[in-house]
Amino acid sequence: MERLSGFLGLIAVAQGAAGPVTEFSDGRVGFVQRIGFPDGREAGAGVALIARGVALFAAAGGRRSD
Repeated sequence: MERLSGFLGLIAVAQGAAGPVTEFSDGRVGFVQRIGFPDGREAGAGVALIARGVALFAAAGGRRSD
């Protein structure tokens, strides 16, 4: 489960980082740009995905038992 949370965190951070980058350029890369509901607020949705990815990383790291 830790590996899955870490993997999903990595995907969320990568997709979230693609949001603001492509918002300020003319590209359409990433999941946030391909869905329709955050129309005009892609940068904010990308930042929210980055925060969610960091939370998933923290959850994956907090569950480790040594």
